[in-house]
Amino acid sequence: MAGRLPAAPPILSGFTYVRPLGTGGFADVFLFEQNMPRRPVAVKVLLQDIVDDGLLRMFNAEADVMARLSAHPSILTIYQASVSADGRPYIVMEHCPNSMTNRYRRELIPVAEIVALGVKIGSALETAHRAGLLHRDIKPSNILMTAFGAPVLSDFGIAASINARGDGEVFAMSVPWSAPEVVDESISGSIPSEVWSLGATIYTLLAGRSPFEIAGSGQNGRDQLKGRIRKAQYTPIGRSDVPASLEALLQRSMSKDPARRQASAAQFAYELQVVQHEMGLPSTPLEIAVDEWAAAGAAIDFQDNSLRGPVRPTVEHASRRPQRASRSTAR
Repeated sequence: MAGRLPAAPPILSGFTYVRPLGTGGFADVFLFEQNMPRRPVAVKVLLQDIVDDGLLRMFNAEADVMARLSAHPSILTIYQASVSADGRPYIVMEHCPNSMTNRYRRELIPVAEIVALGVKIGSALETAHRAGLLHRDIKPSNILMTAFGAPVLSDFGIAASINARGDGEVFAMSVPWSAPEVVDESISGSIPSEVWSLGATIYTLLAGRSPFEIAGSGQNGRDQLKGRIRKAQYTPIGRSDVPASLEALLQRSMSKDPARRQASAAQFAYELQVVQHEMGLPSTPLEIAVDEWAAAGAAIDFQDNSLRGPVRPTVEHASRRPQRASRSTAR
């Protein structure tokens, strides 16, 4: 979270402001109550004084990507997006009261729960990839927990097309969960780098620390983490209840050579199902969109920087007032 107070909440027709939820570098998130149907919602609002063409492109893409994917049971649901009366773009989303960051920092999460979560988020990620989209910021704080305790992948704010390359490529990363090739800025994102980030996230939830963090050392600055990530020397989690097969799976996902990692998020999730079988656990289903769905969707325009919002109606309605008699009379 950024070290600043949130901006004033926008006035939104049909919604009642409740309280702030958080602040970021480019946006604030507020809790509102939707009046019809009545439900709590999270509203992400861009900061008014920094809105430019680049941010509008990212914000429009985030709304469109979420709309494309949010029917998936393990992706955060979007309800609507528009522009407030004072000109701030906003997205209305499902309100999730907790994130996995809060969980792993305060408790030892059971292995069975984390493995099941990995299958679900892997399925969500595979669905995004089949739609031609990269998330590019997979980490514990972007896995939220719904009111029913189900994990959902959130924050597609720096999502990109799998085929996007060129001078306009944006490099943004959360270092502790980024692959070596992303840390070196040789690529901003790819399917192998997403597999790395997913593996690093599962590792973090099990270990209570990111994979290349040295607990209690005081040597976990950004540059120090980057140096260890480049070497990609895997450190075992250190929990007696983590099976060797799960350690091997995670170590493979964080191989320095992208070609040695699991070939897809679906493969990563399938290998977690194998671990579940070895542990005598029920298999969490792979929920991946069918190919027909991926082919039918409209392409996301990542260059759209228009300020999209409500359109003022232009239809002229008939007046109920009686018309005046004409002053011109025949003479």
